[in-house]
Amino acid sequence: MTRRRVLLIGAGVGLASVGLGWTMRWFAERGSAADAAASSAGPMQVEGPGPPVDIWPLRFERPEGGELALADLRGRPLVLNFWATWCPPCVEEMPMLDRFHRAQGADGWQVAGLAIDSAEPVREFLGRHPVGFPIGLAGVKGVTLARSLGNQRGALPFSVVYDATGKAIARKLGALTPEELAGWAKGG
Repeated sequence: MTRRRVLLIGAGVGLASVGLGWTMRWFAERGSAADAAASSAGPMQVEGPGPPVDIWPLRFERPEGGELALADLRGRPLVLNFWATWCPPCVEEMPMLDRFHRAQGADGWQVAGLAIDSAEPVREFLGRHPVGFPIGLAGVKGVTLARSLGNQRGALPFSVVYDATGKAIARKLGALTPEELAGWAKGG
């Protein structure tokens, strides 16, 4: 390879890295502001125009193999959490969701996570930070599902709470708080 070609390739890689860095920073700042605004707004009720979305027939591949069938979770209260490994607020709330799952499971509560991510990063993340609740790989299609459930921004994290009859009773865009989970557990 000629010296000129090496320099051009190096310059191209450098510029691409700078562009990627600026893009990631822009999305991180934009997402943080949206998450902060959504978190301060508190949970939003899922009442409004249009029919409810029937999530129960949906099935998702699991990172460890097998399948997460949402129908298997029907009949008990459920916190359905949309998250991604690249989303800092999502990663921060995972241990809290796991504690809720373990503490409230005896009272019938369930938690399920739908990763807006590909299998390998999710497997790596769960290898470092295991959780006791099921995770499904929703991928990019999970954004469409989240939007149909009321997440108009398509931002993460996003959670929908279902009662034992399978009816959506609350939704939250942004990181959950222990107080919100406790309130839902008391009311569910």
